[in-house]
Order: sequence, then structure tokens, then C-alpha cells
Amino acid sequence: MILSIVGCYHFLDERATEQQRKKLEWAATLHRNQLDQFINETKVSMDILAVSIEEEVHNLDQKKASPNKVQTILKRMAGKDPRYGGIYILDFEGNLLTGTNDLLKQYNLRNKPYIKEALLTKDIAVSSEAETLSNNQPVIAVATPVMKDEHVEAILVSHIRLDYIKNLMRMLTPEYSMSIENAKQIPIFSINEKLGDETSVQTVEYPLAQLPWNLIVTTSESNQKHLFPLTALFGIAIVVLLHIIFLLVKYMMLKRQTKLERMQQEAQKLELIGTLAASTAHEIRNPLTGIKGLVQLLNEKYHHPEDEFYFDVINKEIARINQIVSEFLILGKPTAQKIHTVDMREIIFDLSPLIRSEANLYSIEYELTLPEQEIWVRTNTDQMKQVLLNLTKNAFEAMSEGGQLSLTVLKGKENCYITIADTGPGITKEDLRLIFKPFFTSKEDGTGLGLVVCKRIIESFGGTIEVESELGFGTVVNITLPLQTDQPAE
Repeated sequence: MILSIVGCYHFLDERATEQQRKKLEWAATLHRNQLDQFINETKVSMDILAVSIEEEVHNLDQKKASPNKVQTILKRMAGKDPRYGGIYILDFEGNLLTGTNDLLKQYNLRNKPYIKEALLTKDIAVSSEAETLSNNQPVIAVATPVMKDEHVEAILVSHIRLDYIKNLMRMLTPEYSMSIENAKQIPIFSINEKLGDETSVQTVEYPLAQLPWNLIVTTSESNQKHLFPLTALFGIAIVVLLHIIFLLVKYMMLKRQTKLERMQQEAQKLELIGTLAASTAHEIRNPLTGIKGLVQLLNEKYHHPEDEFYFDVINKEIARINQIVSEFLILGKPTAQKIHTVDMREIIFDLSPLIRSEANLYSIEYELTLPEQEIWVRTNTDQMKQVLLNLTKNAFEAMSEGGQLSLTVLKGKENCYITIADTGPGITKEDLRLIFKPFFTSKEDGTGLGLVVCKRIIESFGGTIEVESELGFGTVVNITLPLQTDQPAE
């Protein structure tokens, strides 16, 4: 229990850490996608604006237009989107031509890295560091070249407010500390930076797709305080679980013992039946032979139809008693007859005409599948025929309204496999568990010994017999017999 509780504590700690990391990764992915989308939207907007004012900027540069017209367009653009702290038009030298405000009026931005990058690549460039304007507002600058005949005629600079970006990120996940670093690992801005100093925390770093920036997300929660109540709860659960396991083990042991006792009882019952059969079967057959002979003599003497009907009933009952006695003899001495190595195909060939004629009598389609190679097994031919005839007879009686019966013989590496499948009504699960028990039968005139005898015969040959069935889907009987590598001597 102590080891389990200690292990539980470590497991919960690792699981809490893993869950915390998954939450961090989720938050990092969320903000990375949001920032990428935000930056991409800004680039697209600036690109569209640069194209739309291209002619106005050219006229402005040539002193053919008033700055007020371009300024009106920029102010309209900045007024519709709160992300912009200002939008400006710079000439090729980096001097301010016009803008939404005068914060850049006294500056020359020619030497700014993002201005140089925009002039060199003729593409949109974003500053890798935050800038603080004269009104103490931190911004990120986006430089977009305004082209004319494939030449940079001016630079469109937009300032993205960092407080706007921070508010968006803070609203999404207020419980996490986040920061943005450029490619040189220089912080650009951060959010909730104090939260990460409270306890031991985890950190996840994700690169942005639109810019060479890294998003760093740090958790602000410690899971240690939640582990002790969970561990105590687990300890209680372990105590309860151990008691349940003990009761289950005790129950399984009792169930196993009951099963063994039941098997012993079944074995004793079969042994008793065998002993009874061995001592009484021959004594029963002797008077049966005399009775049968006398009935035949009487049948020859009396030819009245009513008498013949009675004689026929007596003969059928004598044959039924004789069959029961024969089954008792097999139960008593299953290996009484000699066992030889025979080709299983020969047994099937001998039985096939009988099975086929019986199938025609029941209007059943009979299909036989045999391999081309010889299948040598150690068995008693007569007893093996009795097993196959008994099983096919059961199948025919189950398919009173017609159907299909297939007899398949396969040769494996070490065993011979015989499968008898029918399309009858099937067997219920309750009956399937009882079919190999003595005297269990679902037939009105059955003895309940047929399948018991079949199993006893097959097991005497070192084989196995299994029955698979589902109500409404037919029945399949699988017989397995060990192969013999040595062929019989001529």
C-alpha cells in the first residue's frame, strides 16, 4: 500500500505536469495562430493600401497633389482599425511626407533596419524590436514599399499598438505569462510577466510562421497543492480496491474449486456408467437376442395387419434398446476395438454414399471437400464411422425443412481437421454448455448419449471435438485428430 501510494503521488505529479504542459502547448498554439493571423491581416491591409494610394503618392512626390488628400485616406484607414497607432508615408530617403499624426515629423527613418529591409527586398518588413513613440506608446513598425514601375517610390509605415496586441492575448488566456522574442532572443514585449515568478513553472516556446519571432508561454499555476488530497483519495481507493480484489480472488478460487468438483462428479458419473455398462450390457443383449428371435418367429406365424403392426413396433423398440446398450458398451470400454493407421479419406469415401442418400431423403444439399494428399490417422474405422454418421444424422434431423450440409477434411502440419457444418436452427447458449453431458437431449426420443459417445471415441484416439453454434445461424462441429507420419505396412 505504501509503495502504491508513493507511486500514485509520483504518477499524479507526472500526470499533472503532463496536463500542465498540454495546456501550455494549447495556449501557445492558440496565441501563435492568433498572432500569425493578426500579422498576416496587417500585411494584407498595408499591401492593399499601398496599391490603392500608389498614384496619389506619385503625385505627392511630384508636388502635383496635396498631402491632405493622402492624409485623409490614411486617417480613414487608421480610424477603422484600432490596431494602428499611426500610418505614415515616407519618401525614398526616409523623410515624412504625410501621416495620420506628426509623431515622426522630426525623425528620419532611413537607417531603421526594417526600412532598409523593405527598400532592399521590395517587400513588407516588420521591425524586430518594439519602439516607443514620443507619446510613450510602444509600437511595432510595419514598412510596406509603394512601387511605381517596379521601383520603390515611397515607404508606407504603420505602427501597430502593442497594448492592443497585449489586450487580445490577455483576454484569451489571462492565467499565462507570455513573451515575444526576436531571432536574437531579445524580448519585444511580454504579458503577465510577474505570474511566472510565484512558483516553479513550465515553459513552452513556439516559433511564429509569419515572422522570425518566438512565442514563449509560461504557466502561472502550481499543481503541488492538489496532489496531497488526490493522493489521500487514492490511498482510500487502494484500500477498498485491495479488499475487492481479495473478495474477487476468493470468489474465483471458490468458483474454480466448484468447477473441479463438478468435473470430478462428471468423471465419476461416467466411470459409474462405464462400470454399469461393462457388467450389465452383455447380460441385457443375451435376452434381447432371444426376444428378437421369438418375435421374428411369431411374425412369420401371424400375418394379420394389426399383428404385423405390433411386431414392427416391438422390433423398433428392441433395436432402440440394442442401440442404447451399444452406446453403454462404448462408454464402458471406448478402446475395446483395435486401432489402426488408416487414410481418413477412405473412411469418408465409404460413408459418402450413405450420407448423400440420407441428404436426398431430407432434401438437403450435401457438399464434400477432401484434400488430394493422403491423411494418415490412428483410429478405429467402425467407431470413426459411427461418430461421423451420428453427427451427420443430428444435422439432418435439425434441418427438417431442408438446408445445406458440408463435410470438409483438411490436412495441417500435425493434425487432421474435420468440419461438419449445417444451416439448421442452431443451439442456444444454455444448451451448448450441456450437449456433452450424459443424458442431456433436446429430442423427444433421444438418449442423451450420442455426443457423449462421440466425444469419448474421439478422445480415445487422442483428438478433440468442439461444437460452435448460434441460435438461428446453424451449427459447426470441429474434430481434430493427430496425424501419423508413418504409413501402415503393406
